[in-house]
Amino acid sequence: MSELNARVTLASAAATAVLAGLALGLGGPTAGLGVAAAGALMLANFWWLVRHAAAVAGAGLARRRPVWAVAAGARFLVLVAAVVLLFASGIVHPVAFIVGLGVVPAALILLGLHAARRTPEPVD
Repeated sequence: MSELNARVTLASAAATAVLAGLALGLGGPTAGLGVAAAGALMLANFWWLVRHAAAVAGAGLARRRPVWAVAAGARFLVLVAAVVLLFASGIVHPVAFIVGLGVVPAALILLGLHAARRTPEPVD
């Protein structure tokens, strides 16, 4: 796992835990579970994308493209099914769930910008 992936994972998990705790205290169990469930789904999705995007980007792209398409479709169906089950059961609050969905992208952007700022500029 690259340094950025590890940092995004740790920052996202910590932020999800803090936000879920706040949501639990402010909005009750459905709010806390909403943030936690969305954060967990986003982290799982992030790990899958990092692992499989690197495999597809390598040599033999034309040969792997159909497998990638099927795997991406299956991933999407699993995510949709999980979200539908969570909402249909009523155990998550929709607004808290949306808050949890934003944790991983925010961590990725902030840590990516921080890493880019630390990288020395090339000398001409």
